[in-house]
Amino acid sequence: MFDNVRADIATTLDEIREAGLFKPERVIGTPQSAAVTVTGGGRPGEVLNFCANNYLGLADHPEVLAAAKDALDRWGYGMASVRFICGTQDVHKELEDRLSAFLGQEDTILYSSCFDANGGVFETLLDDRDAVISDALNHASIIDGIRLSKARRHRYANRDMADLEKQLQDSQDARRRLIVTDGVFSMDGYVAPLREICDLADRYDAMVMVDDSHAVGFVGAGGRGTPELHGVMDRVDIITGTLGKALGGASGGYVAARREIVALLRQRSRPYLFSNSLAPVIAAASLKVLDLVEQSNELRERLAANTALFRTKMTEAGFEILPGDHAIAPVMIGDAAKAGRLAELLLERGVYVIGFSYPVVPHGKARIRVQLSAAHSTEDVERAIAAFVDARAALGE
Repeated sequence: MFDNVRADIATTLDEIREAGLFKPERVIGTPQSAAVTVTGGGRPGEVLNFCANNYLGLADHPEVLAAAKDALDRWGYGMASVRFICGTQDVHKELEDRLSAFLGQEDTILYSSCFDANGGVFETLLDDRDAVISDALNHASIIDGIRLSKARRHRYANRDMADLEKQLQDSQDARRRLIVTDGVFSMDGYVAPLREICDLADRYDAMVMVDDSHAVGFVGAGGRGTPELHGVMDRVDIITGTLGKALGGASGGYVAARREIVALLRQRSRPYLFSNSLAPVIAAASLKVLDLVEQSNELRERLAANTALFRTKMTEAGFEILPGDHAIAPVMIGDAAKAGRLAELLLERGVYVIGFSYPVVPHGKARIRVQLSAAHSTEDVERAIAAFVDARAALGE
């Protein structure tokens, strides 16, 4: 049968390449860090890494590595089980308790990824009597999670509170309503207006859910994410997030929420019930990450300084950067092929970034998404800016 399909798939792949939308996977031969060694594809050798989600630089932090090594000896490599059979260790419960306390929620449940966390919420909490109201630019995992639910689906324009209110008015006959938004939108670096969202939720008797994957650890005074930033930690009902970005960069996700919501997820959430437990080494290392995040603001302050430097100097150099102060700094290019070529030229100049184009972003909105890290030095940031200027000249712009 596949012989009949092979030619069609090959044609599709050729069309992706011809449109300049093919996404090669470069191979790095070092730990994730501010500088990495590229071993395959493009320019070999050490390059500055400006495209990882390693916001606090903890992916190769010595204390995190030490905690992981100790955990291997104490807890073993993997659980070989789901949580409710024989897949729960003390370290899993300790991490859930720490995340609950850190995020100001009543309870937390761990998942193998935030994609699974978002995939397990909507189907469990909502049915055809209910409505979910989703920001138009929400992450793909939210979109896919909503598709698994039988709830009515409403969508509001990105961060548009007038449109959100209209959707709330149009769904007032629903038994339950859940507003869901990214805390930070991953392609733009824009922050959701959570205070206004919570105000509307109160007015129309709706719950609020936030995917805070690109915020927890470094956004807010204590790194507790966008609810802390906006002063609404006690007004958000569900927070989903990942351990795979600022919180160490490995893998794993969670839902931190009202106690009853977490209890129901443990009984009915399919990605939780049918997926192996989070590896104990990740749970233990994540506890050390939370120690580091709570003990000092140094990493957050360094990240903020690097972000301000990059955004300011790139704007002065004539690049279009989407406004904001988040460590996601999208350099807008427009044309997909041009964005891909610029990324190649930057790699040749020792700066590793990725060009994003359709379907990840809308047609005509291709960009280089630069992500700053606390692991970058001032010299690293200035070198990246100089490389952008030089690569733009080589591109003929």
